[in-house]
Parts: sequence; structure tokens; C-alpha cells
Amino acid sequence: MTKYSTVLGTEGERSPASQKASFFAVVKKDKKAMFGLITLSIFTFFAIFAPWIAPHDPTAMDFEMMIAPSLEFPLGTDDLGRDLLSRIIHGTQISLLVGVSTVAIALFFGVAMGVAAGYFGGWVDMIIMRYIDLQWAFPNFIIAVYLVAVFGAGLLNVIVAISLAFLDDFARIARSMVLTIKEEQYISAARVSGASDFRIMWRHILPNAVAPIIVQATVSVSYAILGEASLSFLGLGVESDTPTWGLILADARSFISRAWWIGIFPGVAIMLTVLSINFLGDGLRDHFDVREVKDV
Repeated sequence: MTKYSTVLGTEGERSPASQKASFFAVVKKDKKAMFGLITLSIFTFFAIFAPWIAPHDPTAMDFEMMIAPSLEFPLGTDDLGRDLLSRIIHGTQISLLVGVSTVAIALFFGVAMGVAAGYFGGWVDMIIMRYIDLQWAFPNFIIAVYLVAVFGAGLLNVIVAISLAFLDDFARIARSMVLTIKEEQYISAARVSGASDFRIMWRHILPNAVAPIIVQATVSVSYAILGEASLSFLGLGVESDTPTWGLILADARSFISRAWWIGIFPGVAIMLTVLSINFLGDGLRDHFDVREVKDV
């Protein structure tokens, strides 16, 4: 099986251009991955251009309360007369911001801990993994709820809480990959050539461990979005005047029998976002699956 190493320039090594081309080839073949890419691109467009796309102020109240979907209000209004479409569009910003930022933080620190534990071993591995084992004993959502309850609600606290909750997943994956990769011959060759430990970890180990980490990151983004929506639904998320999908669902609890649209449309938005990310993650998994790589 072909190895991808920055030390050994094998013929089977794929260039970034060929990796990009093969990824889009996988997306074209996989209808679910294509659906995920298109849907996620639409939501990303909404998040970036929300102030210009939203037809109304998402926080502006009106006397036209709980108006059914119409030409003026395509998704209707909520119990305070706020335009539901505008609130959902602006809620996309919070959901994607929380999803991407939490995973980026968890990935950075989790991978750093996992690589250090796997590469150095000994007491470093013992200290890091005992902490990871302790965190592993509790569900991620319970950890996030506890941290938000301790530090208080707010966007920053939600991001930090979800990041810490997902830290152990990246640490375990990175450690398991490092334990396998550090025994390869090109790592021994790098040591013999005088490369420092940091250079070996950064230039030779991480590039070969990136595939499962990227796949885990896509899965974690969808869980982070669900986590933010759940915390907001419980009143532990962002401030109450911030339009988020979870808060919209929380407001809809008392009116679901009289105004079905208040709960249905934000739920559909969450479902489509999570599905699109998971479908795209499946495509990335197929793209990075080394069993599909042929020696040349």
C-alpha cells in the first residue's frame, strides 16, 4: 500500500491538485455528498450575507403575531410578530460559527495532546490519557451543559464548553494514528538525519494522520451545531435576544398546536444542515480511504 510521506518521495504520492481532483470526482459520483456540498454552500451563503438577504429585521417586533406563511412573510411570524425567515437566516450565522469555531479549537488542542501522548509516551502519555479517560466517561453534551452552567450563558462560553467537550475525540484519534505512524521506516530515517522531535511531528507524522482527523472534524461540526441548538433550547445558550435556531424552537414550544410553522422551519434548517455535513463527511471518508488508493 502506498505511503504518503514528506521524507520518502514515492511515485505513489498524490499531489494536492490530484487530491482535489479526486475529491470532486468522489462528490460527483456520490449523490449524497453532492447534495451535502450544495446545501452546505447555500447555508454558508446565508450566513455570510444574512444582513443583506434577510427581508426584515430579525429582532423587530410587530402586531402581526403568529401570521401563517404568506407572500409578505414566507415562513410566517412568531409569537412576537418577528419574521421567521429573517430569524432563521440570521440564526445560520450562529450555528455555523459555533460549529466551525468549536471544532477548530477542539481539533487544535486535541490533536496537539494526542500527538504528544503518542509520540513521547511514558509519563506524558499517562497524564494526558488519564485526563482523556476521565472526560470519556461522561457524554459530551453533559460536559457542555455542566460547563455552561458553571461559567454562564453566552456565545463565547458556549463555544468554549462545546470545544472542551469534543477535545477527547480528536486526542484519541491523533494518538492512535501516531502510535502506528511513528514506527514507520521514514520516521526512523528522519531521526537519523537529525530532524528534531517537533519537525518530525509537524512535517512527517501529522500529514499522514490528517485523513481520519478531517473525517472526525466534519462529524463533530454537525454535533456542535446540534449541541448549540440543544443548549439554546434549554436556555443555556446565547443571549435571549440573539436569533438562533435553538431559541426559535424553544419559543415554539408553547405555540406548536396553534402555529406549527414556528417549530417546523427551524427544525428543518437544523436537519438539512446536519444531514449535509454528514453526507459531505461520508464523501471525505471515501476520498481519504487508503484502501481505495492503488499503487502505481
